[in-house]
Amino acid sequence: MHFKHPEILYFLFLLIVPILVHLFQLRRFKTSYFTNVRFLKELAVQTRKSSKIKKRLLLATRLLLLTCAIIAFAQPFFEAKDSKNASNEMYIVLDNSFSMQAKGKKGELLKRAVQELLENTPENAQFSLLTNTENFWNTDIKSAKSSLQNLNYSATPFELSAIMAKIKAHKSAHKKDIVIITDAVGLAEKEVKNIDSEEKPYFIISEAEQKNNISIDSVFINQTLENFYEIGINLSAYGEDFKPVSTALYNQNKLIAKTIINFDSNKKKKINFTIPKEAFHGYVIIEDNGLSYDNKLFFSISKAKKTNVISIGEPEKSSFLSRIYTPAEFNYNNYSISSLDYNSLEKQNTIILNELTDVPQALQTTLKAFVSKGGNLVVIPSEKSSASNLNTFLGNFGKIQFNNLKPESKLITKINFDHPLFSDVFENKITNFQYPKTNSSFDISSPYPAVLSYEDQSPFVTMIQNPVAGITVFSAPINSINSNFQQSPLIVPLFYKMGQNNQKTGVNALTIGNNQPYFVDVLLSKDAILEVKGTDDSFIPIQQILNNKVKLTFNDFPETAGNYSVFDKKESVENLSFNYKRSESDLSQVNTNVVSDFKTADTISTIFNTLQTERTDSQIWKWFVIFALLFLALEMAIIKFVK
Repeated sequence: MHFKHPEILYFLFLLIVPILVHLFQLRRFKTSYFTNVRFLKELAVQTRKSSKIKKRLLLATRLLLLTCAIIAFAQPFFEAKDSKNASNEMYIVLDNSFSMQAKGKKGELLKRAVQELLENTPENAQFSLLTNTENFWNTDIKSAKSSLQNLNYSATPFELSAIMAKIKAHKSAHKKDIVIITDAVGLAEKEVKNIDSEEKPYFIISEAEQKNNISIDSVFINQTLENFYEIGINLSAYGEDFKPVSTALYNQNKLIAKTIINFDSNKKKKINFTIPKEAFHGYVIIEDNGLSYDNKLFFSISKAKKTNVISIGEPEKSSFLSRIYTPAEFNYNNYSISSLDYNSLEKQNTIILNELTDVPQALQTTLKAFVSKGGNLVVIPSEKSSASNLNTFLGNFGKIQFNNLKPESKLITKINFDHPLFSDVFENKITNFQYPKTNSSFDISSPYPAVLSYEDQSPFVTMIQNPVAGITVFSAPINSINSNFQQSPLIVPLFYKMGQNNQKTGVNALTIGNNQPYFVDVLLSKDAILEVKGTDDSFIPIQQILNNKVKLTFNDFPETAGNYSVFDKKESVENLSFNYKRSESDLSQVNTNVVSDFKTADTISTIFNTLQTERTDSQIWKWFVIFALLFLALEMAIIKFVK
């Protein structure tokens, strides 16, 4: 037992006062004479006996009364078993990612979690509230009520490590109690393992009852016809036993096409729509009973523009390129190094260095500036090229290193189907095809993924992919004498994609939060600013003027998925579409085992009650007040009823 004011216990010395009064009581009995002396003598003896008992009872009750009163003023208590953490600060982490749209027993998981916080958080409790995107430091439930009620779902996935880093960085003189409310979708084990052992949090896992969900993953141009686009739409189903799903395509708000999809054992579906070959600014939408955020995918198709491509090299070695870069889609030209107009380079989208023996210093400087402004570069070495010259030139862009040329025949046997240059090119992964070969090639060392590889796993084609452009490098000449690659079916899709890399020739469907730069073909004055406008909001992205282009960086804008337009003052120069990242569509990614080493609870009220019980001292001074009153009542009863 402990006392808040132990110094008051010194007043227990006052207990000697009633004892002294009892021992030295000055009251004397008076003698009375009566005729029947024998009777009075017997009566006097009985009175003295009862008087002694009464006085002793009164002394005991008064001592106990005074003792209880003194102890009550000293405020005794039993210390709580977790009293050392009674001053801890409370941090509540609330997952408001899109997976929290799923429905539990009492409605949507996020809305239910908010309601429980509003109903069960003590009004006098101070805490900090952190969501995926917002922080409310040192607040209380009354102050946070409005923010909680207006809390929206966030396009930012739930990243526990990032939120825990914020909490750790919030300096405090006290320890921290952390409550994490999440559905645990995508919660990685490494994120949980990195939690500080001194700040083990409480987890409230919100569980969804309905885990079936269908997501629209991507939209792309499947085929380009003379007057039409055939667009493909990829959908994924997560769960079991799906009902037929309605899928509709809209341009602006006009219905273009509609169909019904049935999911069987195959959880991946691809459907095709045919639309006129013109600018498109709309969306595709499905109706399912799962999450709603991934039921709509916005996309735009710009008016077809020709891509500017030039090759620099001997005309006889570049003739195959004119058959790939046809006038219908490309403005293609070939120049020898002696007839090259350097001023025309900045107007190109893609430049191909086709078997140049040497890259002049002036051309190196120009190409470095060209790539920095979003231009694509393709480097095909010559048998006469110097490895040192190539390394000096490529050192401007990345870490590819050429070694000596080896006169050794090698087969090209491996295709990297996941590389961006081959995305949406092959419907199936091809493992058996007629392998092209080279008679001689350079050994190159590259930290970048190979696009095509030899049978010995060395790269034939590799690519330096920087944020604004692509630099594709071959390890061997591909002229008809050194290689039969020009007769291979691979040459057309490879050079076609290299020519169009980073160009807006297909579907525009950007992902919110992806910081990939976007280039708008517009000529601006130095003081001009481009603005992105949607139906309900607008923002000004980070922008950089690059000759006849403007480089835009969006960071985490916009906050809402939809169709937007880029404006130069009041004139619309290009359409954009933004979508949420499809990272939380699979509700089966719940991994509750990763939190098995931590304390868990069903509701926030359980946690508050537990902390209250474990950290609140047992105050017992009230019992001593009650005992003091009882002894006072007992004293009065003794005085009144004991003779």
